[in-house]
Amino acid sequence: MTTCESLRPSKADAPRYTPIAEHGLIGDMRTAALVGTNGTIDWYCCARFDAPSVFAAILDADRGGAFELAPDVPARTKQFYFPDTNILITRFFADNGVGEVQDFMPIVGDSREAGRHRLIRRVLCVRGALPFTVRVAPRFDYGRQAHTVRMQQSQTVFASPDLSLALTSTVPVEIDGPDAWCSFTLQEGEAAVFALDRIGGGLEPRACPVLEAEELFGATVRYWRGWLSQSRYRGRWREMVHRSALTLKLLTYAPTGAIVAAPTASLPEQIGGERNWDYRYAWVRDAAFCIYALLRLGFTDEAKAFVHFLSQNICLNTGGDGPLQIMYGIDGRSELPEEELPHLEGHLGSAPVRIGNDAVNQLQLDIYGALIDSLYLYDKWGEPLSSDHWDTVGKLVDWVCDNWDQPDEGIWETRGKIQNFLYSQLMCWVAIERAIRIATHRGLPADMLRWSRTRDAIYRRIMERGWSTERNAFVQHEGDDVLDAAVLMMPLAKFISPTDPKWLSTLDVLGEDLVSDSLVYRYDPRSSPDGLRGEEGTFSICSFWYVEALSRAGRVDEARLAFEKMLTYANHVGLYAEEIGRTGEQIGNFPQAFTHLGLISAAFNLDRALG
Repeated sequence: MTTCESLRPSKADAPRYTPIAEHGLIGDMRTAALVGTNGTIDWYCCARFDAPSVFAAILDADRGGAFELAPDVPARTKQFYFPDTNILITRFFADNGVGEVQDFMPIVGDSREAGRHRLIRRVLCVRGALPFTVRVAPRFDYGRQAHTVRMQQSQTVFASPDLSLALTSTVPVEIDGPDAWCSFTLQEGEAAVFALDRIGGGLEPRACPVLEAEELFGATVRYWRGWLSQSRYRGRWREMVHRSALTLKLLTYAPTGAIVAAPTASLPEQIGGERNWDYRYAWVRDAAFCIYALLRLGFTDEAKAFVHFLSQNICLNTGGDGPLQIMYGIDGRSELPEEELPHLEGHLGSAPVRIGNDAVNQLQLDIYGALIDSLYLYDKWGEPLSSDHWDTVGKLVDWVCDNWDQPDEGIWETRGKIQNFLYSQLMCWVAIERAIRIATHRGLPADMLRWSRTRDAIYRRIMERGWSTERNAFVQHEGDDVLDAAVLMMPLAKFISPTDPKWLSTLDVLGEDLVSDSLVYRYDPRSSPDGLRGEEGTFSICSFWYVEALSRAGRVDEARLAFEKMLTYANHVGLYAEEIGRTGEQIGNFPQAFTHLGLISAAFNLDRALG
């Protein structure tokens, strides 16, 4: 069982910001919350992942809002997940006793009750006696909307123009300005319960006594363990793979089947820098890779739900930027306007804080390969594609045949100059090659002559213009010698043999220039300007791609060591942010689906290589 231990300082000495990695995630597959190792919920959006925040102290310690719950005395803390679930437990060890807070969001089948998005915090004293203090300080709409507070039938109601929440407590609560607070002491064996519910729209405030909270705890345990029992993974890294699977499931928006790239917005890729983006949307690239990882584990229902999301919510455009957007709202909407929130200072002063994402309008050709590859795997391991799905695939491939050689913004969504990126062309090759496989296997109609000629033309273009004789390696884009970790996908996508001399040379060069203690930088912004100031950390999915490329190349001992090293960079409960900083700190949005699916794939392939 993995835990994190820290000494909780007095409130006067406490740091204003809890580090990104010092959090666990809870959720109900509609929204999610981050709980710090200090017992504070400092990120929560209601009633969906992409809704305005209620608690956002992780982005502004003073204006963001938080739900604090911790002993009123100095205490050491440890945090872990209740085994095989997404129930988070934070334990406090003080001189006079030991207590714990059990945080979870019940998974409710009734859609009406699911609309509550009930967030339950069970407080228990397991040894001795402990005094606790609670402060509930919501700041609606990213702190832009004022709210009122009133007592209603022994519940505390926070009401803003767009959202109302009701706090139920088994101990007396007082109103203090815009907040609610209380102080209480628990003796050994005693418990208290706090439940925060969305109300309105026919949902009335409802009590949550200790017994009901206990029953909901048990039901939530059974749900997560029942879901996880479907996993087919029996390899060496079962605990980490299953934690990644549970995390990916938490990042699924149940009503539509969409998968968010991360449940957070504007957590910085560089502390104090401007690389702060909103990831609470469904990237076609990320979601498609997620389906690959979930299919490998045997979770076919999730794959089916995502395919349904694509077919029901995404309309094919006819404009010059391509028939697909690179991302969509979790409800399928296409408009995701980006704006800055100047009243929030950002995590550790990392401004600007952004919501929405203007990258939605970029041309990124690689998404077609990721999408069609996932449909190929779904057809192979899930269920056969329908005729309508095949019609869509045909239209996408025809468009790729006409447009694969266009310059684009690439996988990393650069906001600088468009280029003929190797990775974009590689994934266009994947799109056509996988479509040919489906058509051949199923005997489906296709313009095979045209598709085959285009596939082969892309192959020759990459081998001729994507190869640098000066670097003796495949490079980021045509016309330069810049390296890019995205080329690690070349053998993974079966474009090139993992033991091809050109590839082995590329692997060595990448290891020399972009790898640091198993951690992989995606590129060097100084050599390849991306239109933004500052630097960034190593990109965690690239580190897992590196492990997989090493194992496929026969360098299994190196791959295993790199993988084991990478596991040491996970946080105390097995979660990864987007990137890892120079001193091992996690940076960027957290947790990131892209990273966890990379872990699953690397573990599968390394297990196979080890035998």
